Amino acid sequence: MNTHEQQPAEDLAQLIARLKDTYGVSDSEIARRIGVAPATVNSWVHRKRGTGRGPNKEKLRALAAAFPKFTEADIFAAAGRATPGPLSDDARVRILALIEELTDEQQEMTEVQIRALVERNRSLPS
Repeated sequence: MNTHEQQPAEDLAQLIARLKDTYGVSDSEIARRIGVAPATVNSWVHRKRGTGRGPNKEKLRALAAAFPKFTEADIFAAAGRATPGPLSDDARVRILALIEELTDEQQEMTEVQIRALVERNRSLPS
């Protein structure tokens, strides 16, 4: 089994339990610091994903920013997600300029490919 197929050492619920112990905070305090409802954090703690796929990248990054003893890489891994790379303003401009050079059909195909990659990164490892 290669590393891309291995399960994370801990899942998000376990990481949040460690985070709560490390920082002495409650679900409500975590929620307040990252801008979600306490029920949202509670659903992560109890592994209830509902119709979504768990926290989005902004909330995962907010966890890392609010609780810096836990890295983005650790948090994303626990959530079963690949850590997105940074995108500089310059890269954003270059990529958009390239896409603007494509035909309508090529732009649609490129969007489909990008969505597929994003979906792959959001999926739990099998």
